[in-house]
Amino acid sequence: MSLSSSPSGADSSDDIAADITTAIAEQRLPPGTKLREEALARLYSVSRTKIRAALVMLAKDKLIDLVPDKGAFVSRPTEEEARQIFFVRRVLETALVREFVAKATAADYELLEQHLQQEREALSKENPQVRSRLLSDFHILLARTVGNQVLTDVLTKLAGRSSLITMLYQSTRDAACSSDEHVEFLQAAKAGDTEKAVQLMQHHLHHVESALQFEIPPPGGKKDFVKALLA
Repeated sequence: MSLSSSPSGADSSDDIAADITTAIAEQRLPPGTKLREEALARLYSVSRTKIRAALVMLAKDKLIDLVPDKGAFVSRPTEEEARQIFFVRRVLETALVREFVAKATAADYELLEQHLQQEREALSKENPQVRSRLLSDFHILLARTVGNQVLTDVLTKLAGRSSLITMLYQSTRDAACSSDEHVEFLQAAKAGDTEKAVQLMQHHLHHVESALQFEIPPPGGKKDFVKALLA
């Protein structure tokens, strides 16, 4: 058994770290969740040594916090961390958009348009876990189209951290706006208007950041099955 929606057969520390990263990005492990070594070792049927190695990897990527004498916890990002993450994303994704417009094919646009439809369906069903994953995946799909694996890896990690931030501080209304902005961006890119596409992406990321409501306390009282398992 794994944290994924279906068993992944994860047995190495790398696989386990990747699996937990997916669960965090999909918000099935909410911020503040304690990750108990013994429970994870049972879940993956591996030694606690492998679990510790996976947790160190996750801590290095800032997805979890390792607190001395207390254990490992899914990160709860601060407002300053959020500002820094979105600053880096704007820098990286400005360059990404230029490469995307230059390289994207008709098949790439078709794939992204199908993805946008999935976003709208998730919004209509008010499924925050699927919604957050799909909104993040849109940006990762752009990077995969460009074919830069390093950039894709970096954005995947940033998307996981961004997902935590939006889970804590973004409203459902703002999530719907994000999907609308994806549509506008893709239309400009498909038309070959690189500068407009760049402006729309910058506006989109700035809008997501500026709409975050940091004064709202973190949500509580709701456990998913993974949190219940690790409690």
